[in-house]
Amino acid sequence: MPFLLERDAHIDRLDHLLAECLGRAGRVALVDGPLGSGKSELLRVFAARAAERGVLVVGAGCSAQERDLPFGIADRIARSPGWPAGHAERLAALADPAVLAGPAGSAGGTAVAGTALAGTGDPAGAPSPALLRACRDLTTALLAAAADTPVLLCVEDIGHADEASLHFLRHLVRHLPQSRVLLLLTDGGTPWPARRRLHAELLRHPHAHRLALAPLSRAGALRLVTEGLGEEDARHRGPGLVDVAGGNPLLLHALVEEHLDRADEPEPRYGPALLSCLHRAGPGVLRVVQAQAVLGEEAPAEDVARLLGERESADAVARIRATLTAAGLLDGEGRLRTAAARAAVLEDLAPHERTELRLRAAQLAHETGSPAAEVARHLVEAGRAPAPWAVAALTEAAGHALLDHRHRTAVACLRLAHREAVEENDRAVLRHRLAQAEWQLNPSEAARHLVPLTAAVRAGHLGLAEALVLVRYLLWHGRGEEALAVLDLLRARNGPAGPASPAETGALRDIETWLAYTHPGLARGRRVPALPADLRHTVAPDVDPQLRAAAALAGALTRGRAAEALDHAQQVLHDAHLHGRTAWAEEAALLALRVLLQAGRADTAALWSQRLLGTAARREAPTATALYSAAHAEAALRLGDPTTAAEHSRAALTHLSPTAWGIAVGLPLGTLVVAESRTGEHRSAAKHLTHAVGEAMFQSLYGLHYLFARGEHYLATRHGHAALADFLSCGELLRTWGLDGAGVVPWRTQAADAWLRLDNRDRAWRLIHEQLSRADADLPHNRGPALRLLAAAGPAGRRGPLLTEAVDLTEASGDRYEQVRVLTDLSRVHQGAGNRRRARLLLRQALHVAGMCGLKPLTRELLSVSADLGESGPAADEAPEPGGAGTLTESERRVASLAVLGYTNREIAGRLYVTASTVEQHLTRVYRKLGVRRRKDLPADLRANLRKTG
Repeated sequence: MPFLLERDAHIDRLDHLLAECLGRAGRVALVDGPLGSGKSELLRVFAARAAERGVLVVGAGCSAQERDLPFGIADRIARSPGWPAGHAERLAALADPAVLAGPAGSAGGTAVAGTALAGTGDPAGAPSPALLRACRDLTTALLAAAADTPVLLCVEDIGHADEASLHFLRHLVRHLPQSRVLLLLTDGGTPWPARRRLHAELLRHPHAHRLALAPLSRAGALRLVTEGLGEEDARHRGPGLVDVAGGNPLLLHALVEEHLDRADEPEPRYGPALLSCLHRAGPGVLRVVQAQAVLGEEAPAEDVARLLGERESADAVARIRATLTAAGLLDGEGRLRTAAARAAVLEDLAPHERTELRLRAAQLAHETGSPAAEVARHLVEAGRAPAPWAVAALTEAAGHALLDHRHRTAVACLRLAHREAVEENDRAVLRHRLAQAEWQLNPSEAARHLVPLTAAVRAGHLGLAEALVLVRYLLWHGRGEEALAVLDLLRARNGPAGPASPAETGALRDIETWLAYTHPGLARGRRVPALPADLRHTVAPDVDPQLRAAAALAGALTRGRAAEALDHAQQVLHDAHLHGRTAWAEEAALLALRVLLQAGRADTAALWSQRLLGTAARREAPTATALYSAAHAEAALRLGDPTTAAEHSRAALTHLSPTAWGIAVGLPLGTLVVAESRTGEHRSAAKHLTHAVGEAMFQSLYGLHYLFARGEHYLATRHGHAALADFLSCGELLRTWGLDGAGVVPWRTQAADAWLRLDNRDRAWRLIHEQLSRADADLPHNRGPALRLLAAAGPAGRRGPLLTEAVDLTEASGDRYEQVRVLTDLSRVHQGAGNRRRARLLLRQALHVAGMCGLKPLTRELLSVSADLGESGPAADEAPEPGGAGTLTESERRVASLAVLGYTNREIAGRLYVTASTVEQHLTRVYRKLGVRRRKDLPADLRANLRKTG
């Protein structure tokens, strides 16, 4: 693909010089320009034009590898094909290196001593007589050969020419004016002082001319891309290619070719094309670019020079940068244009060279007082930390990375620091910190540290705080006996004969309190005596205060006093973003959310879990993201939104694999099973129940959650006996654990539901009354379902009042799933009483809520009931009473529409950005205008107003 664009003026000028040459006025032209600016292409195109005019084209290229070979260029020129007969032999004989290096007097008296040619001394100094004679004889022979045939002599990259050949070219230039030779030279790259002197010597003659090439303009670069890719492809990819090429024709051409060869790749392979250009510039240029890539794009020239040692000076580095910037290989700030470019120049180094360069960079950063993160970056890239200061820098950098929630960076630093540390105490502490950092990314990765950390605790290399975190990790992975052994060891060390402080004793009490709620199967019989009141809020200096918060919340939940802990839970959640680095932060936040759920504040729990989830996602912490996804899923399920619950449960199992979840997998798995059962995805729910879970899970609340969810699935799929067995097992576990009063799961209510489906009303009635006699029975989310089942188990005459109260309770709790079930039962009651209009209104309201929440099984059940009422489906709305809905204001219609759909006053206020008091006032006016007394009497067709006005 040709890419000789924006070079017409240069071709015209060369044509003019060639015309003068044909008239026996020899000329020399130096084509100068940055790397990859198209010098070789210009020579190629012009040589083809000259050959068409009968000019003999002779070419020779210089190479850095042959710089020490005397008269290398002269030899290649002399041996080029096309010289007239007789002259070719003469030139070949004069330029033969073997002859030139032979004894004096050979080859017609023109040979000189080899040492006289190879050791010319200072390039700027005077040439030896022998070298001058050789240059004179070669020049005479070449001009004689061009006497009858015009010659275009092309020599590329004269900056790499050996000194003897450069003397020959200087000599030739001086004798060109009366010849038919056009000498066309190219040069570029880094403008070393010696090359600048060469240019000055060549261009001081009146018959010498300089042609300067510049990078392509943006329009020219886009045209080149269009010619290579076609208009359609260039329209989409062209601007991106032009941006990374910086107007460099050679680089742009390479990128286009790469794209044509790999059209299926989304990004251009910029690295190989750039390396090709840099290699052509010489090893010194590439070393500077590699050193800059190691240090960072903002590194000053002085630091780059220091990194390279004695190889380059700061001035030389600055010159190289300026030249590469002019070539478009660096941007206007002297930086590589893409991350791919930086990676490519570093990968071009041999592994040992890259390591040594990184270690020198780390040493340089350490000596100059650079931040620990900068030192650690080089050490991690090198994969070595050979000195104590290096381990200290890695540890400090990891601490800063954890504060900034850059967990992957912290893991990389801590892994290297742990590997290079020498002292056992230091290695144990570093391993503990590494496990914490890896835990945030994947608990399965941290599991490999559990055995060594347990050994470190036994050997006394870890403190109390680290040991308590280890207990949590062991429990997560189902290694309960090992966790208890560690706790027993800690208690023995801090017993009556030990040196324990009150604060340390308090920390042990906190872990036992937390254990009693979260892993009650392991905590039976393990109690620490209560502390004096003045020590209960004392925290050991090295113990995480979030552990104290988790213990306080767990204690409240264990005693069934969630409502009393609401303020504390809200404060923990409010401050959660301040404790992202601590090992117990997520545990405290999850228990705070549990307090909200147990206290009937599912809507608030959903808001907080959503907020925490967003923070964890921004911090790129997969473990925290998974935990808060699972928490949000449970809150959504409590609000009767199984679609959202299933979505976030699946996300939780994506952020962490089921294996990484450990025994805690029961939380997202159980929520997902219930959610899919409620949306009618029974096959998928059953598949999730086939996931292997260990027995250790059933010694924790995670196992209880899973067992309860399995019972719900069996109940939804009409396996009443299996469901009953699971619910009763939940009750037995809670009684065994001493948590039956904590209200962890409403097992009595669900067991009663199972008994009713098995047609045993007496057993159901007893369980319901037990539920209603509990301390937390008055909470709407507990009392509403219990009253619905009590209505089903009791006499028909009491069903109406019970279900009417249950409607208000489910509305207050925000549980739309339970609301649909209550509305359905109440609709049947009104149907049995002959009030078909009221039955239809309740049924439509239930249908709308069920459809909105994706409750497919309930929707199908409601449609069958609808058919019994003589309706074709949910669209068969009755017209509103004359003068009814039409009298409502816009604001009243909005409030009423949301009320019909089942939203609570608080939710309506949030959606419409008004206060709850305003919502209540609007509803009061709506009731008066429509002639109804309460929310459940609102016409179901008001939902259409939401679509019209929303």
